[in-house]
Amino acid sequence: MDAEELYERRIASRFAAFDQDGNGYISREDFTTAAQRLLEEFGTSFRSDKGQALAGGAEAFWQGLAGIADVDGDQRVTRGEFVSGAVKRLRDNPERFAEIARPFVRALLAVAGQDDDGRTGTAELERALRALGVESHAAALAAESLDEDRDGLVGEEETVTAFARHFMTQEP
Repeated sequence: MDAEELYERRIASRFAAFDQDGNGYISREDFTTAAQRLLEEFGTSFRSDKGQALAGGAEAFWQGLAGIADVDGDQRVTRGEFVSGAVKRLRDNPERFAEIARPFVRALLAVAGQDDDGRTGTAELERALRALGVESHAAALAAESLDEDRDGLVGEEETVTAFARHFMTQEP
């Protein structure tokens, strides 16, 4: 298997993280489900400012992803469209993916317990990742790895960057 095939397999494996209901495609409902899970996990009302920001972030993320990957315009992104869209449009520019994801990640961090300087505890980030379906051990490792200074807090920039790197590059 060559490097291109390995990259495509890696991106395809990330598809399941977005397909929240496991129906074989990514849709607006998957992003709505993700937002609802987070709001429920942290006891945040949909009608609150944080709830509305998360819903808006989820919608913006969906629109950005659909704009890149929904080739046939059916408002559903198949695994093939996801891989193709990522490979063709984002592989050499994970920053673009980061900007698409930023409103959702920013709102996620706020719902999870953002402090006054815009940072969120690693324990809260781990809870958020688990609510999104990430396996417990992987969620713990991800949250811990973002806390480079070991103060128990993570910020938006490193979280968005890590998120994009995870979904769009060959890095582990």
